[in-house]
Amino acid sequence: MNKFWNFASNSDGTRTLYLCGSIAEDSWFDDDVTPKAFRAELEAGTGDIVVWINSPGGDCVAAAQIYNMLMDYPHDVTVKIDGIAASAASVIAMAGTKVLMSPAALMMIHNPLTIAIGDSEEMQKAIDMLAEVKESIINAYEIKTNLSRAKLSHLMDAETWMNANKAIELGFADDFLFKSAEDTAPAENSFAFSRRAVTNSLLSKVSKKSAPAHDPSTDHAGTPITDLEKRLNLIKP
Repeated sequence: MNKFWNFASNSDGTRTLYLCGSIAEDSWFDDDVTPKAFRAELEAGTGDIVVWINSPGGDCVAAAQIYNMLMDYPHDVTVKIDGIAASAASVIAMAGTKVLMSPAALMMIHNPLTIAIGDSEEMQKAIDMLAEVKESIINAYEIKTNLSRAKLSHLMDAETWMNANKAIELGFADDFLFKSAEDTAPAENSFAFSRRAVTNSLLSKVSKKSAPAHDPSTDHAGTPITDLEKRLNLIKP
């Protein structure tokens, strides 16, 4: 059995679960040993669990079972993504009571993949199976994000990569790891990841901070009105 997980007990009574590398590189399909081993370790202790994820994905059946086990766990499950949670690993992340992402971390969701051999009938069976697998994955995403199934389906079709900001905006994550005090203040504007909107907002803030207080006796450039009028020969000296 190739273990891709590791439990560690903490002095405060909580536990930490590390999920690193491929999820069940040796498939859990028709495997009744590995899932039982994971469940036994999960249920061997009590208290809240912190799950650190750095995985490119793997077996969707294994991911579904781990997701179910964590969802059924009677204590809080805090997921922390410090590297990548892609494909099947993103499904496991959805089991978090709270999902936190490093500012440098990534999450990726896409359509399920398989390998099939056979005639057209067998190919159609594979297509139908993948469609149902996709729907099951959308179920997990929908519960966490509250996004519509159509929106989630489009995101999966496009193989969507998300940094922490985008994952939080879409509801796949709840907050940042290592958040500074400044990050706790609510944003004045929602940029929706538009480079132009971000640039215009920053320029507006800079101009507001750098602009001198307006003196009614001067024009907008700060020139005394009397001097300006003389320059324009509106008032003769």
